Amino acid sequence: MLLIVLAYLGGALTILSPCILPVLPFVFARADQPFVRSGLPLLAGMSVTFALVATLAAVGGGWVAQANQYGRWLAIVLLAVFGLTLLLPSFAERLMRPLVNAGNRLSTFAQGDGQKSGAGSSFLLGIATGLLWAPCAGPILGLVLTGAALRGASIGTTLLLVAYAAGAATSLAVALLIGGRVFTAMKRSLGAGEWVRRGIGAAMLAGVAAIALGFDTGVLARVSTVATSGIEQKLVDRLSGGGAAMQTKAKVKATPGMMQVSAEPALPVEGRLPPLTGAVEWLNSPPLTADALRGKVVLIDVWTYSCINCLRTLPYVKAWAQKYRDQGLVVIGVHAPEFAFERNVDNVRKATHDLGIDYPVAIDNNFAIWRALNNQYWPAHYFVDAQGQIRHHHFGEGEYAESEKVIQQLLVEAGHASAANVATGLTKAGAEGVQLAADGADMRSPETYVGYQRAENFASPGGQTRDQVHDYAAPKRLSVNDWGFAGEWKVGGERATLAATQGSIVYRFHARDLHLVLGPTPDGKPVRFRVSIDGAAPGAAHGTDVAADGSGTVTEERLYQLVRQTGAIEDHTFSIEFLDAGVEAYAFTFG
Repeated sequence: MLLIVLAYLGGALTILSPCILPVLPFVFARADQPFVRSGLPLLAGMSVTFALVATLAAVGGGWVAQANQYGRWLAIVLLAVFGLTLLLPSFAERLMRPLVNAGNRLSTFAQGDGQKSGAGSSFLLGIATGLLWAPCAGPILGLVLTGAALRGASIGTTLLLVAYAAGAATSLAVALLIGGRVFTAMKRSLGAGEWVRRGIGAAMLAGVAAIALGFDTGVLARVSTVATSGIEQKLVDRLSGGGAAMQTKAKVKATPGMMQVSAEPALPVEGRLPPLTGAVEWLNSPPLTADALRGKVVLIDVWTYSCINCLRTLPYVKAWAQKYRDQGLVVIGVHAPEFAFERNVDNVRKATHDLGIDYPVAIDNNFAIWRALNNQYWPAHYFVDAQGQIRHHHFGEGEYAESEKVIQQLLVEAGHASAANVATGLTKAGAEGVQLAADGADMRSPETYVGYQRAENFASPGGQTRDQVHDYAAPKRLSVNDWGFAGEWKVGGERATLAATQGSIVYRFHARDLHLVLGPTPDGKPVRFRVSIDGAAPGAAHGTDVAADGSGTVTEERLYQLVRQTGAIEDHTFSIEFLDAGVEAYAFTFG
């Protein structure tokens, strides 16, 4: 429903596009006639025709997207064509001439001798206008249609495009009711609009070149998804009164001992496994469905690859997948991204490989499965019986023995094993590095976000400056869990980017481990850094991503372990100095 609302609002804003101006004369031509008999049928015909033409484009794009690498290159060619139609109007005219000619013929038939003014003729005129509008709006909506195509050939895709067309018709209806004066005023900006159109075309061609060179896995992917996710989150909060299922606040991630549910002896039915069709892609497996999984015991692990709590549960999830695979257990990882870079499927594919995950992983970039489960936590585990019923769930880390007993009980119920021959004993997963369980008994530092949307305890003088480069000074005194910048940083909603060749972050913490989610420069260049604890090299207290002398390099977007202490845990001041510009910092986590 939210995506339909977004599509409708996007369509309503179409009237601000210079490309819509050629369509307005057809709309205002009947401004002096009754709206219900003339204007409304015209807008309906225009919307239906545009939605149909756009749906065909989206469906075709969906087939292309499924063609993997060949589809990628064909999509690049299509995007280049879109850009050329914006940059070169004569090229667009030749490309769209057959469709435009059809629209002109239908328009002539609908208008006849100029005496027809009924609803039928207005509807036909709307169809003609839609045929003219589709080639005009199509290039500007090229990226939108490509995104819709990723949803596949479905009713949902058509509904999105119908919602877009309805939004555009609404804005045109307002213009129609106001009268022809609106078009007269907007027409004065046609010259400027043409240059804007060409500028967008040039920018799209530059984007195509970046995609062809592989830059889309870096800056393009992050820029587009950050803007989209911000708008979506605001609309979700508005439409649901702040109670939406898709929460991404620091308090959402469950830590050891938080929101944990013990297994009930009778394992009550809590619901049904929802359809898994909302995944945009599957790793390690063809797409799976709830119906196809009937007869199997299923463990759903909702996770994201930079989440420290998720990483610490992985040794157990992987061990269960291996131990009970031959007895009827299917483990499915549902990867629901927290940060924009985690929406990049290539990033998730690499992380899955590096983490040794060989069970199926559903890429839930649209949070479709997340919402169907009414989930609010990373990590979250849902235990499903052979009839497709959810019988148990657990949020956060810990209670691994109880979870494994649930798996064993469901396997016995399903008949895959008897109580006598089901795999006995409880798993003791060997974990090391970032996956080692946290020292919850003496961890006083909470997850801390760097971006201004969720930042807390920022202590640099003057506070954070939003979305602008600012020269920060390190705090002179730090209390436990205070932190700050030094150097020139640009702080965005979910991350901070170093704008100079040198800069640092300091944090006064109390925990055994310290991690920081980092990314290299937008174009993927590595960034060198140096870590210190209380002003000295970490030595034996260095993390897995740092040498004893404190040196390290940011090479990819992920969680980096920077401190791992072996002795008594006390308050310490951590500092990381970056030696190259462009690094991106997201969040601190502790263990």
